[in-house]
Amino acid sequence: MSLKEVIGLFKLQYNVIVALIYRELNTRFGRENIGFLWFAGEPALFCAGVAIVWTAIRSPFEHGLPMTAIVITGYVPLTMWRHCIGRSTKAFEANGSLLFHRQVTPVDIISARMYLEIIGTIAGGIVVYLAAFVMGSIKLPSSIGLIVLGLFFQAWFSYNTGLLVASLSERTELLEKVVGMASYLALPLTGAFVMVDWIPQKYRWILMSSPSSEAIEMVRAGQFGFAAHAHYDITYTICVNFILTIIGLHLTMTVKRYIIIQ
Repeated sequence: MSLKEVIGLFKLQYNVIVALIYRELNTRFGRENIGFLWFAGEPALFCAGVAIVWTAIRSPFEHGLPMTAIVITGYVPLTMWRHCIGRSTKAFEANGSLLFHRQVTPVDIISARMYLEIIGTIAGGIVVYLAAFVMGSIKLPSSIGLIVLGLFFQAWFSYNTGLLVASLSERTELLEKVVGMASYLALPLTGAFVMVDWIPQKYRWILMSSPSSEAIEMVRAGQFGFAAHAHYDITYTICVNFILTIIGLHLTMTVKRYIIIQ
């Protein structure tokens, strides 16, 4: 296969995924009123609501860091992960009829959903961040590059989780029933509302084994700088996410025979 043919295949899959994203937007939000803007408005409202409540009921600072900034830098990545889980359950069954098109694959279907959730959450997070900055509740970040890196790793982990949940939920109904509860039970391990440096040293390895916690530590290091005392391992995060991607893609590419088309 020549380089030109490979580039052509990538362009084809790109066009397929973009078309699926537009289809998902139309299906979920319609074309009336704010329509397409709601995909960012929904996570923005969630994040803003949590930030307002936590700022109101908690002390202004936690371990020397401003509470509003702690909540925003933690809840935006958490929302990304949870939304990806929520939209991936039985994703193939709901869109199984699309597989009759030769160009559409299960990977395209789940990728479109995950990309939409990731982009929407980041867009909503930017809106909340800018609003908090205008109101004086948050300062400009110490390192934008580190924030972007942390969000990239969180997006990668959220995408991997979506691949796994989507493919496994087609194989067994048990996962569909327990995934919501499991995501709630996993909240302490996400690092959204606590930092590694805040817990006793002998327990830190538990949080540092979580790709989500690693990513959020990077985001907070980018926001607060050295004041955050962040703990993360970029090499570990890359390795874990790479392994999850390989497993997730394998399960997704072999899921077709389990899909019940309605």
